[in-house]
Amino acid sequence: MKGFDQVCYLKNVIRNPHIIVGDYSYYDDPVDSEGFERNVLYHYPFMEDKLIIGKFCAIARDVKFIMNGANHKMDAFTTYPFSIFGNGWERVTPTTEELPYKGDTVVGNDVWIGYDSLIMPGVTIGDGAIIAARSVVVKDVAPYTVVGGNPAKEIRKRFDEETIDLLERVRWWDWPAEKITRHLELLTSNDLPALRRFLEHNM
Repeated sequence: MKGFDQVCYLKNVIRNPHIIVGDYSYYDDPVDSEGFERNVLYHYPFMEDKLIIGKFCAIARDVKFIMNGANHKMDAFTTYPFSIFGNGWERVTPTTEELPYKGDTVVGNDVWIGYDSLIMPGVTIGDGAIIAARSVVVKDVAPYTVVGGNPAKEIRKRFDEETIDLLERVRWWDWPAEKITRHLELLTSNDLPALRRFLEHNM
């Protein structure tokens, strides 16, 4: 990205087929922005879970995604994974059905995830949400909501419900680049009447 050497479009560098990233989403890291996959932890193929990131997301340095492979069997007397050492201990290897499984981790479109945040398995982050720096996200985040803390809790909605509804109908991230270019001033404003007029004439 011209002028921002520490920023990398993720779609250009992701190789893992279980990580799906939309157009224009980027990772910002002055050390190794192309090494984003190292931040997707415990993502073992046998679990078959996916990390799905939408379009136009901004992901700050050291954001980590914990995937389902991090989970241990919890209904036995011990959570210790003896089977990883072999030598006869593999006879107690749990099946995937015996392991906690939270499903895919899904990040919507136009999401900003702040520095050093941690996203836990199976979480869905809605479109337009903001995750404050160093948050630990353990449950779903509603669209256009700002959350922060450990565990992350709602701080506020970014807009009122009418504006959120309009933005979810506009879905500007699905527009072709030419249309986005034509309407940049609208998208980078908070002019609600102009947004209403746009919807009346274009949707």
